[in-house]
Amino acid sequence: MIEPAKSVSDTIARRGLILILSSPSGAGKTTLTRAIAQDPAWALDLSISVTTRSRRPSEIDGRHYHFIDREAFEDLRSRDDLLEWAEVHGNYYGTPRRPVEKVLGSGRDMIFDIDYQGTRQVRAKLAQDVVTVFILPPSMAELRQRLERRAEDSAETIEKRLANARTEIQRWSEYDYVIINEDLQDAFRALQGILSAERLKRARRTGLSQFVDGLLAEAGA
Repeated sequence: MIEPAKSVSDTIARRGLILILSSPSGAGKTTLTRAIAQDPAWALDLSISVTTRSRRPSEIDGRHYHFIDREAFEDLRSRDDLLEWAEVHGNYYGTPRRPVEKVLGSGRDMIFDIDYQGTRQVRAKLAQDVVTVFILPPSMAELRQRLERRAEDSAETIEKRLANARTEIQRWSEYDYVIINEDLQDAFRALQGILSAERLKRARRTGLSQFVDGLLAEAGA
């Protein structure tokens, strides 16, 4: 199969970006993350976290998480080698910094599915590389229905998720973009538009100056 030729714009070097999606449970963050991460046209790298939690039988080390012991995690944290981290139910979760920096430096983009607290941590360390998107439900009634339709949680757990949603939704103004996920396809198109525009930002296109110099030299020849 013959691959299509790259456009001139595609040949201009750029630094990669981090696309962060956040939302309350049930608003569509995970679905949208998977949809764009699995689309080869966008060539996104999915961030893989480290955790001290025990591996479940269905999980693969290096695919779902990197499973490490507590001492190794604390060593990463003490050396400031984590972009973000949190303790959940007695286990640590975090995003190693070095693999992310390597991907961005190669001109590739990464996608993160994290909450507002993790978003704050990543932005504090790599502010110029971060693009944040918050996903809102069209209504709280619809959010409840989506959680109930999943049939994964007890009524008590659903109420807890809705209570947490109210706290999370209040953080919407901390994000660069907000998508109201009333229709999944419309939300996906909006997300694609955001990524397309952010990839064209002048500050990220490290090879643009060299390209423009070439244009001017050609004009003066």
